[in-house]
Amino acid sequence: MRVVWHGEYVKYFEDAREYFGSIYALGYNVFEENKVFAPIVDLSIQYKRPLKYGMQPEVTITYRYTEAAKIIFDYEIRDADSHEIVATATTVQVFMDLNYELIWINPPFYEEWKNKWLKG
Repeated sequence: MRVVWHGEYVKYFEDAREYFGSIYALGYNVFEENKVFAPIVDLSIQYKRPLKYGMQPEVTITYRYTEAAKIIFDYEIRDADSHEIVATATTVQVFMDLNYELIWINPPFYEEWKNKWLKG
């Protein structure tokens, strides 16, 4: 069909999260240092147009604030040339301890992160 396989979009979102984490100090290494996991528990993708072979995807990631003990990101994938929206998505991550138990309140490092980046 000459279009990018739909599952490839998830890799674009992962790359965007890793880039965001490296810029804003919220990457996998930070979770590991604080002895938590942050698995994705919800992924919602809306495909708007096909991403055809040869098109260059441009991914925008936006952090969505919430009081809850979770991390929410919104994404847009656009064709870099035409700037047309190809897909939009949302991911939700929760916190788990090293025994894979759900953490119901924001871990201290995440509260500090929110205070630094969202209020300061």
